Amino acid sequence: MQESDNVLRIFEEARVAIEKGDAIKLKELSNQTINTASRTQDPDNIAVAVIIYSIGKILEREHYKSLPGWKKFYSAVISSINNSIEDIRKNNEKKLRSDLEMIRNSIGKLSGNLKLYIQDVFRKASINKASKIYEHGVSMEQTAKLLGITMFELAGYAGQSKTPDIPESVTLGAKQRIKLAMEIFGK
Repeated sequence: MQESDNVLRIFEEARVAIEKGDAIKLKELSNQTINTASRTQDPDNIAVAVIIYSIGKILEREHYKSLPGWKKFYSAVISSINNSIEDIRKNNEKKLRSDLEMIRNSIGKLSGNLKLYIQDVFRKASINKASKIYEHGVSMEQTAKLLGITMFELAGYAGQSKTPDIPESVTLGAKQRIKLAMEIFGK
């Protein structure tokens, strides 16, 4: 795993945010991971970004907490986060990957609506994070492959997502250009 110190910090802060139910903090932590994930295309960093973001989205949905299986899922997430922190401290990448996979596998052990809801959150989180990585300049094909989604899903999301308004070029008239030049050169 690249930048393991940063990922360790993110997991430690995520654990606190999960215990507080701070979904906004989790999304911020996920976004901090995207820069590294985009630059390195490291699958572990990408998995961390998706998992942390997904947990944030899940915590936003208060009604999930009343569904059967919530306590078991929550307990598995906390346990996996704690184990991941220890894995990073011990520089055990193989065990870390296993613990990250355990979070995803804990969804499979759920039943009913909670399982469907959480699967949907993880899928949408993967697409969202793929869009962010794509915005950082990684090709659409490579991004889709890294996150296990289709290029069609990524293209659909990237086409819908809002990009910041970029001011269009404005052509100044001759008089305005002369006035601007005189201001710049102090005349």
